[in-house]
Amino acid sequence: MLKCPNCQSKDLGKIGVNQYYCWNCFIELSVDKGMIYTHQVEEDGTLSSLDDLFSEQERSLSS
Repeated sequence: MLKCPNCQSKDLGKIGVNQYYCWNCFIELSVDKGMIYTHQVEEDGTLSSLDDLFSEQERSLSS
């Protein structure tokens, strides 16, 4: 089961192919090749990467 690496919530909404939105901490997640990529949605709608806040182990689906 996919969970948010930021808040550990499983309350995720699917917004696209391999794209999810965390309803608990309001970040966007995308999944590619077993790795979770995290983004913050800015006021203008652009995405800013949050990947540098998490280790590869925290972002890996196999952990």
